[in-house]
Amino acid sequence: MPTLQEIASYAQESAQKQGIHKYDVYGSTVDETSVQVDQGEPKQVKASQRASVIVRVWNEDGLVGVTTTTDVDPNGISLALQTAADASTFGAKEHIPDFSPEATAPVAEVDYETVPASDVQDLIKTLVEAEKAVLEAHPAIVSVPYNGIAQRQIDRFYLNSAGAQRREERSYASLYLYSKTEQEGKKPRSAGAMRVERGLPQIDVEACIQETVEKTRSHLDYRSIDSGKYPVVFSAEAFLSLLSAFSNLFNAQSILDNRSLSTAESLGTQVAVPLLTVVDDALHPENVSADTFDGEGTPTRRLPIIENGVLTHFLHSAGTAKRMGAQPTGHASIGAKVSVDANFYHVMAGQPSGQDLSLETAENVIWIDDVQALHAGVNALQGSFSLPFDGWLVNKGEKVSIDSATVAGDFRELLKSIVHVEAEPEVTPGGICPRIWVESLSITGEA
Repeated sequence: MPTLQEIASYAQESAQKQGIHKYDVYGSTVDETSVQVDQGEPKQVKASQRASVIVRVWNEDGLVGVTTTTDVDPNGISLALQTAADASTFGAKEHIPDFSPEATAPVAEVDYETVPASDVQDLIKTLVEAEKAVLEAHPAIVSVPYNGIAQRQIDRFYLNSAGAQRREERSYASLYLYSKTEQEGKKPRSAGAMRVERGLPQIDVEACIQETVEKTRSHLDYRSIDSGKYPVVFSAEAFLSLLSAFSNLFNAQSILDNRSLSTAESLGTQVAVPLLTVVDDALHPENVSADTFDGEGTPTRRLPIIENGVLTHFLHSAGTAKRMGAQPTGHASIGAKVSVDANFYHVMAGQPSGQDLSLETAENVIWIDDVQALHAGVNALQGSFSLPFDGWLVNKGEKVSIDSATVAGDFRELLKSIVHVEAEPEVTPGGICPRIWVESLSITGEA
């Protein structure tokens, strides 16, 4: 890939020749290798190199045209600028996007070391051994139908005609194991685990194996539960899944599109109990895929969203910030339409709960490890959800797997029904979060 200075130079030269005065370019290249295995043999090996470049051009009337290309050479950039300039004639006349006012502001200096890609044979060998270890851990485990190791090298950049130039390289690798059991007279049970690090050598393969096996074993002896109201404890992954599903609560673009549970006046209101604090922190050391700037070149940062239960900030792009009289927050994804997305959640305790709740002493508590079917069971505009889940009924430290059940409720009521936020955090690919205790939710067991 050409250097950032080279891309900026021939983009500027081409723009001058075409009479283009205002433009920006965002691009990325991804080198990815992934493998899957089945019963000790490679099932699928894939390697790809992808490039994606988005070019925006503003014409003399201030309208913007957008185009995409996969070429970052002089001819590719020149053609993209010309195409975007032609498209600008038909650009939207309302809420026209503009450069981020922070596109030239300093970005954070992150100590991030990229890890060279591992050889494909090493990926296969690691995954075959991991699959074998899971299969040998218990006689009921008959397969690991979903598994994979993937590694990515990412190079991304942003530049504009006002002098902004940003570039960064990132690498990360992931391991995923998901087992399946078969026992006579019993339903198949499954469980899985995932690890993400900056490279294959940093992944704790043994920990991923052990988590997969332990979760699978815990689901072998299961039973149905009665429907009713139960105290519920959400794992980090389960709570973050719900938080993401209802992120329109603090997404400025959703608010402006009238597709949010909040309004512009919601800032400063109590949306959760004082026990809860939620931060979006793209630069957190545990965020393996941390970005120092967003699609508009705005530096990313630590942004408090909910502090002691109070909604304190929305996630903004440059456009939403301008319309709402705020500052961009580094959450823009550039495209034909600029979208706003969270980076990396950090959920923690706000004010102390004053309660000493523990799964070792609690009675008849539902511990939800993972929620499923979010695409079908969430009504983000109403705040309601009804989701199947994997979990256990816990009674004084003893946990019994739940056969089949769904959890239902309203997310806004859930936030105001939290009774305890544990101190010990769990790290997941999507964020950091401790276990969250909720006073009660409706659980529907299998009839």
